[in-house]
Amino acid sequence: MTLSRSIAVYPGTFDPITNGHLDILNRALALFDKVIVTLAINQRKAPLFTADERIEFIKDAMPHANGRLEFASFDGLLVDFCRDHGATVIVRGLRALADFEYEFQFAHMNRRLAPGVDTVFFMTDERNHYVSSSLVKEVASLGGDVTGLVPPAVVAALASKYARK
Repeated sequence: MTLSRSIAVYPGTFDPITNGHLDILNRALALFDKVIVTLAINQRKAPLFTADERIEFIKDAMPHANGRLEFASFDGLLVDFCRDHGATVIVRGLRALADFEYEFQFAHMNRRLAPGVDTVFFMTDERNHYVSSSLVKEVASLGGDVTGLVPPAVVAALASKYARK
């Protein structure tokens, strides 16, 4: 009998990672042996932080992951990435009904393209249901306090990026 390791992929831009993302990631680690955090390369978005910075924010916030997190970037079909890395699950977070409608379409298309890859949805903790990376960046850019919405390292990095001259 061979031991089967369950591998999940958690895709996103994570620019920056929020406490909502971390909640989903922690819950995924409770269910799967390994989670590959994939940073999507989106040509339409100009990220505020480099991929290396975003990875460091996640590593810093997740020291308890004990080597069960991997990091990668991808440009192309997510299901191809999953197949190439032996992952059978895509992890997604849902904040509101609008998220569900959007994610529902992608889950079905991914299932059609790769029947062996399923999507698992986690409802965001009620403390984080309104938080998005875009909203965090906007608040920080206007001098607002984002403490409690993102990890401390991200709070400091945002303050540095948006330091008022």
